[in-house]
Amino acid sequence: MDTIQTILYDADGVLVVGDSFKNHLEHDLHITPSMTGEFFGGAFNDCLRGQADLKTAIAPYLSRWGWRSSPAAFLDLWFDIEKQTNQQLLDHVQQLRKQGLKCYVATNQERYRTSYMKEFMMLEKYFDGIFASNQLGVCKPDQVFFQTILSQLQITDPTTVMFWDDMQVNVDAALSMNIDAHLYTSFDDYRKNMQKSNLLQ
Repeated sequence: MDTIQTILYDADGVLVVGDSFKNHLEHDLHITPSMTGEFFGGAFNDCLRGQADLKTAIAPYLSRWGWRSSPAAFLDLWFDIEKQTNQQLLDHVQQLRKQGLKCYVATNQERYRTSYMKEFMMLEKYFDGIFASNQLGVCKPDQVFFQTILSQLQITDPTTVMFWDDMQVNVDAALSMNIDAHLYTSFDDYRKNMQKSNLLQ
């Protein structure tokens, strides 16, 4: 067994795959990135840090985008589209946990989708815990995001932690803290890396 004792996994693009809601907005609802850019580049970040409520923050924008139903209905559609999980990876996580490793989700999420991931996507049953930015009060790639997780898990040696994310900026932030961080591109690439690390039986 390698010195790795704990593994952190990003959600979207790693544990959660499939169609993106932004693609659906543009192609099916004709709500383009130029229309949504102000929200996702501004107010949404406050929601991710737990400083604003998504239903309240998005409401003024929905009418501009031509959405005629409620904010809750918009979120229901959003979460339903982005609910497909990476079952191969989830099954592998169970193998790792049986080997004695601790596995956690480490994700930038606002509180409603965090709850959805726990209750409807049932990610909680696959992991030892879920660390979401809205609960931590900080988002990746801020080093405080990782520092807070290490502190809560009482981990003093970051070299015993592995991290998987599909965004290089987040990987680089973790690497700068001596976390064994890797860019997730596919399950096959992930499997090869885990074999090299002696973490795949």
